[in-house]
Amino acid sequence: MAFRLCSFLIVIALLLAVMPIAHAQGVLKAVQGDWQVRCDTPPDSKSEVCALIQSVTAEDRPNVGLTVIILKTVDQKGLMMRVLAPLGVLLTEGLRLKVGQKLLGPTGFVYCIPNGCVAEFSMDEKLVALLKSGQEANFIIFSKPEEGIGIPVSLAGFGQGLDKLP
Repeated sequence: MAFRLCSFLIVIALLLAVMPIAHAQGVLKAVQGDWQVRCDTPPDSKSEVCALIQSVTAEDRPNVGLTVIILKTVDQKGLMMRVLAPLGVLLTEGLRLKVGQKLLGPTGFVYCIPNGCVAEFSMDEKLVALLKSGQEANFIIFSKPEEGIGIPVSLAGFGQGLDKLP
């Protein structure tokens, strides 16, 4: 199952590299606010994997964007947030997440693929509640140790989107 989730993420990332953000891959199952629920069947899998997805760009740097992907864990009991950041991020600084006044991270990047690098957050109940109650999350990546780039992600529809994940 872990292989299927990884395969699904790679399929998403590769397709996002060649397709406009508005035309992301997988079958669109639902739209909740600024989030999409998309499902696909990874290669060598018999069952569908679904994710809550939003792709955004930095307000002041239209060439710097990221994709936030929320998936259920392998045991289907928890949630994992995977963030695809652009190539060129400073890997040693990791990724930070700020929701309201709460700053989380850094969390490290776990691997890179041809169009970006992936960081992961385990989503406990506190983080899920924080995201559900917030208006906006701010993901912070670094191009230099002293230069953080904040990328806002709307949380409109986040809770409803989570409810739509099979």
